[in-house]
Amino acid sequence: MDDTRLQPAPTGIHVSGTETRESYWQPVPANGHIDVALAPHIVGMEHPFALGTQSVAPGGYVREHTHDRNEETVYVIEGHGRAVIDGKEYPLEPDSVVFLPKNVRHMFINDGDTRLRWIWLIVPNGLEDFFRLIGKPRKPGDRVPSNFPRPENVLEIERKTVFGADLADKFDPLKQNP
Repeated sequence: MDDTRLQPAPTGIHVSGTETRESYWQPVPANGHIDVALAPHIVGMEHPFALGTQSVAPGGYVREHTHDRNEETVYVIEGHGRAVIDGKEYPLEPDSVVFLPKNVRHMFINDGDTRLRWIWLIVPNGLEDFFRLIGKPRKPGDRVPSNFPRPENVLEIERKTVFGADLADKFDPLKQNP
């Protein structure tokens, strides 16, 4: 078995709360954490998808990327920031919804004073594997760790999970005017 994917769980009903979900601290530049609520290794499903939440610390961001085999939806539940989609900026605030078809360049930036938090849904699944492979396990109540770097093989992990080819000309919010 490829070590990027976990074995599928049996099909059935699944109900969980925040205390029992998988959760991972995320490295720079996001500096936040993710929770995986649903994925095929948690509960078997006929049409594989993954659903969870992601929090990005103030000043943090999700690097620009694409998904060449996946569609993604983001629903903002807390905070303010912006999405950069194919070079165009869109404000993000609670109740903002973003749908991203395959092969669309996108990134999310928290330029607010509090965490930016959203629900993510990706079809087919695989994003949960990426988060697990680059993150550090997190339990409710854990202290926020010091910022830590992405793994040296992050590009290999991206290609084995849900990401398109690495973008040589990534948008960098630290070098752009907000």
